[in-house]
Amino acid sequence: MATITRFEEIRAWKTTRQLTNLIYRLSREGDFARDFGLRDQIRRASVSAMSNIAEGFESQSQAMFVSYLYRAKGSAGEVRSQLYLALDLGYISQAQFNKAYDLTDKTSRQLGRFIAYLKSHPERRVVREHGVAYNVETL
Repeated sequence: MATITRFEEIRAWKTTRQLTNLIYRLSREGDFARDFGLRDQIRRASVSAMSNIAEGFESQSQAMFVSYLYRAKGSAGEVRSQLYLALDLGYISQAQFNKAYDLTDKTSRQLGRFIAYLKSHPERRVVREHGVAYNVETL
């Protein structure tokens, strides 16, 4: 079994990276690009999800990591909510919404499973999700 030693190897981080890139592509077009409030907020939320996974992985304890993962999950939910508004306002198509929604949902599910695993094994410093180990050693 491989040990994850960098946050870039975490599946949820990779999914969130895809989501963040998609959000930036969608929000640079048309009316979405000119709605500075929504555009900036949805971008910040997607970046926050991605960053919290990374920051948590680099934190000093498993408990802190779990806390950051919860924040990332919350930010993914925020993106999902804002996608509805972008759809309602006609900034994105139904197909674009579906693609972004699926990525936010996948991120949330991945994070939820990972959090549940970490909470069920608080004594572990190396954890696994679907055959991949995550190194969460304390400093």
